[in-house]
Amino acid sequence: MNDWRASNGGDEWSGLMARAQDGDAASYRLLLMAITPYLRAIAARHHRELRDAEDSVQEILLTVHAIRHTYDPGRPFKPWLVAIARRRVIDRLRAQGRRRARETFLTPEHETFAAPGTNLYEADFDARALTVAVAQLPDSQRKAVTMLKLEEKSLNEAAAATGMSVAALKVSTHRAVKNLRKLMGRTSENE
Repeated sequence: MNDWRASNGGDEWSGLMARAQDGDAASYRLLLMAITPYLRAIAARHHRELRDAEDSVQEILLTVHAIRHTYDPGRPFKPWLVAIARRRVIDRLRAQGRRRARETFLTPEHETFAAPGTNLYEADFDARALTVAVAQLPDSQRKAVTMLKLEEKSLNEAAAATGMSVAALKVSTHRAVKNLRKLMGRTSENE
C-alpha cells in the first residue's frame, strides 16, 4: 500500500474509506488522520482566522462521519470529500455573514450612565418616609415587598416563609411598589 499521507488522496483514501465502511476502525482512524491536513488547507483558503478554519474542519469531519455510509467505493473519494468540505465551509461563511450583519460594534459614544435621579442614595431620599409608607400597605403587600425587595429573599424563600404562592407574591409585590409610589408622592412614567 502507498503512503496513506499522500497529498493527492486518490485510491489510498478510497480504499481506507471502503474498509472503514466494512467496520475496520484502524482504517477509519488512518483515513481521518490523512484527510485532516487536506481539509485544513481547504478551510484556510476561505477563513481569515485560524479558529474559524479549525471549526470548519471539525464540522467537515463530523459530516463525513455522519454520512460515511453514503460514499460509493466504486467512485473517487476526493471529489466526494471536497463537495462536503465546500458545503460546510460555505455554510459557516453564510452563518458568519448573517451574524456580522446583525452585530453592532460599540464605541465609547455608546456607553451610558445612570441618571443621578435613579439612584436611591440621593439627598432627597427619605428612609423614614419609606418605612412609614411600607407600614401603610396591606399585610400581603407589606410581607411581599419586605421579603423580596428589602430583605432580598428569593421568590421560593419568601413563598416558603409566607405560605403564599410564587404568583401571589409577584402580584403582591407589583401592587406594593405601585402603592408605595403613590404614598411617597412619586409616579412612574410607565403608568
